[in-house]
Amino acid sequence: MDLPNVTAVQQESRQLGLAATAAELHGGLCGWLSGGGADGADWPARVMADAGLPTPSADGALEQMRQATVEQLEDRDFAFELVLAEDGAPLPERTDALFDWCRAFLGGFGLAAQQRPTLSEEGEEALQDLAKLAQASSEDFDSADEDDTALAEIEEFVRVAVLLLHGDCVMGPRFRSRLN
Repeated sequence: MDLPNVTAVQQESRQLGLAATAAELHGGLCGWLSGGGADGADWPARVMADAGLPTPSADGALEQMRQATVEQLEDRDFAFELVLAEDGAPLPERTDALFDWCRAFLGGFGLAAQQRPTLSEEGEEALQDLAKLAQASSEDFDSADEDDTALAEIEEFVRVAVLLLHGDCVMGPRFRSRLN
């Protein structure tokens, strides 16, 4: 299943009164799932720690995003993608979307993992690096040509870091419980 486009996610977010961008919603969802949070249609309420939030419609963009994200995180071919900004958006907008995504990921991860989960050394390092990215902004970039390449590299790092953390907190424990 493919991820929905950013515009569809933004529209449904506004309709539901979620006050979050597509990048923030996807980052929070990925953090929640990677930290071991329960998968469910009411994920915005869980991820945003507000039980009063509505559940997205079963045929909407947010439900499509949840289903595609769950599939991608479980995919052995590492097909995981980030929902950030529209294709062709200006570099500062894409950059800020990535940093917003990282902030939301950390929030969702913290809510799901509660106490400090047992992470591999690589997982600890990845989490610390994501925290550093969450503190950055587009103003930290200088020239457009170099920054486009740098942004692509950071996106790839984030993608791999998320898969690593998901492996430490979800896939590893699941595998270990099957062995017992």
